[in-house]
Amino acid sequence: MKIHLSSVFVDDQGKALRFYTNVLGFVKKAEVPLGKDRWLTVVSPDDLDGTELLLEPDGHPAVKPYKAALVKDGIPATSFAVNDVHAEFNRLRELGVHFTQEPLEMGPVTTAVLDDTCGNLIQIVHSK
Repeated sequence: MKIHLSSVFVDDQGKALRFYTNVLGFVKKAEVPLGKDRWLTVVSPDDLDGTELLLEPDGHPAVKPYKAALVKDGIPATSFAVNDVHAEFNRLRELGVHFTQEPLEMGPVTTAVLDDTCGNLIQIVHSK
């Protein structure tokens, strides 16, 4: 068994697609119209057949309070692996990305937390 799909709830799918592709560097994998929303996924350019991230609309009544509580408590909605947290932090900061946690080394891992502009905190991590 392996993870095929994961999702992150977003407040605007178009804005999310631009951020996740143009800023974070993912590539669009699927886009299927579903009424006013879309089945919209992105993947790593290094693994086009790998785990897809669904940019899921946050329209369900339970989602907005859940997202707000996570952000208030500083809890990332998900985590992405990078080769070098410090280099990625600098690259993303140059692009105007807001970080709520600068790179922090914790034993064998280094993490940083960013705001995805769509209502989520996202952690980037590198394990030694």
